[in-house]
Amino acid sequence: MSQWHAEFPLNPEIYYLNHAAVAPWPARTAQAVEAFAQENIQQGASQYPNWLATEQQLKSRLATLINATDWQDIALLKNTSEALSVVAYGIAWQPGDNVVISDQEFPSNRIVWESLANQGVTVKQVDISGNHPEQALIEACDQHTRLLSISSVQYASGLKLDLTQLGNHCQQAGILYCVDAIQSIGAVQFDATAIKADFVMADGHKWMLGPEGLALFYSTPQARAKLSLKQFGWHMVEDQGNYDTLDWEIAQSARRFECGSPNMLGAYALNASIGLLLEVGMANVEQQLLDNIIWLQQQLAQLNNVQVISTTETNRYAGIVTFRVNSQEMAALHRHLMDKGVICAYRGGGIRLSPHFYTSKPVLEESLQIIKEAIG
Repeated sequence: MSQWHAEFPLNPEIYYLNHAAVAPWPARTAQAVEAFAQENIQQGASQYPNWLATEQQLKSRLATLINATDWQDIALLKNTSEALSVVAYGIAWQPGDNVVISDQEFPSNRIVWESLANQGVTVKQVDISGNHPEQALIEACDQHTRLLSISSVQYASGLKLDLTQLGNHCQQAGILYCVDAIQSIGAVQFDATAIKADFVMADGHKWMLGPEGLALFYSTPQARAKLSLKQFGWHMVEDQGNYDTLDWEIAQSARRFECGSPNMLGAYALNASIGLLLEVGMANVEQQLLDNIIWLQQQLAQLNNVQVISTTETNRYAGIVTFRVNSQEMAALHRHLMDKGVICAYRGGGIRLSPHFYTSKPVLEESLQIIKEAIG
């Protein structure tokens, strides 16, 4: 993957292993933003039809990235939390309904469901630390379960779930199936159709290498028809652009969730980043990323007093490896590593490392050497 290194001219004094948090932009993404800014300075919005074409291209590329059958099933929202809220507050809940999640979720995929308590909805947090996490989630579902919401990869432990097994159960049981895929899309291959997801959401600023403030929200036509809308505006009507009519209806496509003016600057940036991922090919991205993770797992496991706390079981991890050091305070170790230029995160009681496909072996080796020196 050395041919892609020019796309990531990172400061040579830092070792960036934090793509599970916020990723650096590729060079082409910065260039797209610069070109868009220059166009605005020189021409204003005189070429707005081209802007709309870029927005549609982004949706088409996102549909390809997640194997959605139609780009019109993709909406562009601000972030994962907004998309989760659209689902949570679009469902007509009944007192006694429940939502099943895991006990390892990022707060975005827990708080939104807990906020429904005043509607009589309960949240079942399922322990997925055992050998069969999918079965544990399935067994927690009952006749009152309206929705199963799960992260495709858990943000701290790095546990990757069998989404197809969960999707098959939800389809058979008539349960809505919601997947927070922020730690998958852009890191490993993802197939929204194969897993039978009703809803998929993910910010673009992690593995998709884009800016903050723009996220994909995928929904099937059947699933989104079950959601009532809480936001309305000129952009989400079927006859978009007809400002004179007094009659309107909600768009049939996922555009119904986009109530007002789009984030065109973000669209130009994310479009460039997704273009890079598709150019590299997600099979290649996944293979190189997993090679980097396996190398880190093996090297860390050889260090004295180091415990790899993320799973190393085949097919159970994506781009995250988390470790802790016995008898050391992890928050202090994290600060030290950051000071030494190893850009990482303190998550789940340990140090989370998350390289990407383009991360070179010298960067990994130098990071490991700094870790060795830090832990003695």
